[in-house]
Amino acid sequence: QMQLVESGGGLVRPGGSLRLSCAASGNLLEIFAMGWYRQAPGKQRELVATSGSSTTYADSVKGRFTISRDNAKNTVDLQMNGLKPEDTAVYYCYAASVRYGTSWGQGTQVTVSS
Repeated sequence: QMQLVESGGGLVRPGGSLRLSCAASGNLLEIFAMGWYRQAPGKQRELVATSGSSTTYADSVKGRFTISRDNAKNTVDLQMNGLKPEDTAVYYCYAASVRYGTSWGQGTQVTVSS
């Protein structure tokens, strides 16, 4: 199994920036993708960005969010700029491994409000 620990959430005003970080530990063999999902109150969890054989972003965050992954350190960050109230959600880091399936972090709250 893998363990994922996120950091960097918080409260920010509209138009502001936050950087989320996620570090994986444990059994890290054959990780083929890492990324971020989010879940707003009353909504389903949705993909924000993923870094695997290619990089993918949700349409709603393209041009504002940037995912960066360090394979040597088994970390994945999410730089979020131009934040909007609709970005408010709990953000979850994930890592997908051929051997161990998908593991999730505990989630970090991002609140965008004036």
